[in-house]
Amino acid sequence: MEILSMIALMNVTKSFGKTVAVDDLSLRIEPGEIFGLLGPNGAGKSTSINMTVGLLNPDKGRIAIGDGGSPHDPAVREQLGIAPQALALYDELTAMENLRFFGKIQKMPSGVLKDRVPELLCKIGLWDRRNDRIKTYSGGMKRRLNLAVALIHHPRIVLLDEPTAGVDPQSRHALFESIGELRRDGVTVLLTTHYMEEAEKLSSRVGIMDKGRLLALGRVSDLIASHGGKSRLYAQRADREFFLETDDPMAELVGLQAGGTLLQFKVESPDLEHVFLNLTGRNLRD
Repeated sequence: MEILSMIALMNVTKSFGKTVAVDDLSLRIEPGEIFGLLGPNGAGKSTSINMTVGLLNPDKGRIAIGDGGSPHDPAVREQLGIAPQALALYDELTAMENLRFFGKIQKMPSGVLKDRVPELLCKIGLWDRRNDRIKTYSGGMKRRLNLAVALIHHPRIVLLDEPTAGVDPQSRHALFESIGELRRDGVTVLLTTHYMEEAEKLSSRVGIMDKGRLLALGRVSDLIASHGGKSRLYAQRADREFFLETDDPMAELVGLQAGGTLLQFKVESPDLEHVFLNLTGRNLRD
């Protein structure tokens, strides 16, 4: 039977006291896609992840993994790899010891782990630090090892909750490369992030949440076309400056040039960040 969705959330609701964290969320993630789930603080992203992996029970609705299994079924959970926002590593152990430990939890044979651990450490650029305790690692190194732990048992589905939070540009680039490899290997990825560039580069589709509800869903290009707003044009002549919002910045430029020589100009096209702000607002969130 063909699997239409690797992850399906169907009319899922979760409350904590009087606070509705997730409100009637329906979402389907297809096999082999990287799906970006975006939203400001308190939008319900982490709660959605925790319900998807079976750490929380929805108050209403249903969650199905793979061919329809429950995330509470141990056989289904074996298909999942999870890199939580709060690092799941043992600081007193080395990188090799962490990976071996989590591999044993996944019931991987010692012979398989013997090859898998060095393979992952090389992929994430930590082979030279394999015997150092995690407490000596930088934040970026810990994030990369956190991803390797999620991948140790060759999961079909990987859930990444803010996988590049607080890392340097080099580590972020390395994590981008690792996540891109998952797409090439046919692994299904659910990614939550605050970084619009990250979501735009990595995701096949994006969903934007706020206050527990899904506001928009689709390919990045379609969301920009629907919710990104107009292009912004800044131009300067010797005698004045212009700032315009327009659907046709090139036509506006031609018109401004006809009225006098432009000393400089800049066109800012809408992107995913504009979509995000237009949908969720520009007020600061704690």
